[in-house]
Amino acid sequence: MPLDPLAKRLLTMMAAAAPQAKSRPSVAARRQSLAKLMQFARADAPDVTASDGTLPGPGGDLPYRLYSPSNAGERTAGFVFFHGGGLVAGSVATHDSIAAALAHATGCRLISVDYRLAPEHKYPAAIDDAIAATEWVARQAASLGIDAGRLVVGGDSAGATLAAIVCQEAAQSAGLSIVAQCLICPVLDFEETSPSRAEFAEGHLIDRVTIEADLADYLPEGLDAADPRISPLRATRLAGLPTAIIHTAEFDPMRDEGNAYARKLLAAGVAVEHACHDGMVHNFHAMGAILPQAQLVLSQIGEQVRRAVER
Repeated sequence: MPLDPLAKRLLTMMAAAAPQAKSRPSVAARRQSLAKLMQFARADAPDVTASDGTLPGPGGDLPYRLYSPSNAGERTAGFVFFHGGGLVAGSVATHDSIAAALAHATGCRLISVDYRLAPEHKYPAAIDDAIAATEWVARQAASLGIDAGRLVVGGDSAGATLAAIVCQEAAQSAGLSIVAQCLICPVLDFEETSPSRAEFAEGHLIDRVTIEADLADYLPEGLDAADPRISPLRATRLAGLPTAIIHTAEFDPMRDEGNAYARKLLAAGVAVEHACHDGMVHNFHAMGAILPQAQLVLSQIGEQVRRAVER
């Protein structure tokens, strides 16, 4: 299908505001740009209340925000959420509307985690924080009003990278039970340039220069990008992973790797619900002020998560 007209309008607006000569963005500019983009997030979640706290991380306390739907029982399913931003940008604040919307749609108590960002904290700081946060939520489930036996881990964009890695590592260790993973426009492979990364390298919300800058800021020199802790698509032991809910977008540079991960999981016997959204671009789920499809996909994710935690 062609690019959605409203998505095309968004890309045209962004192109008009961008400098003509595309150069490597500074970290400050990258963070400011994402924060500005996330102002297009609109989500209806009037029944959700939020409270802030901190949890112990390997490098110090990590801020989090707990979202509770008003109709949640004394103990309900839990959703550990990691925000996007290339592992160098984003925060609990930038993704506040999306986190609240996911709590509303899924009926879960959702914990949005402020993990450490690069380049101040390079690989594997974000992964270590994500694993520690998930383990902490599982241990503290009762005090958070969460049923530890119904735990979902998810994220969008690079936050989905973390979610996928957490689930892969949890499957290889005892003591942490995750019933579902929710990956929205996931970034899963830094080893190769897929056809979609090449085709949509320019002018499709996130471009090659920004992706390469994020990776350079995140990875210390000399590391192998094919390591599954960097590129979770490259993992070979996928059997036994939790149910996967994967949403990709037709005009997203990361489309092919998300689609490929869905196929690999299915081949490994993992239950998968996957949708590739026609005409959409990266991060479309967070563009509710412009794209009606954003609310539709959040509602769809809510239904999928509800089914997964009730199985």
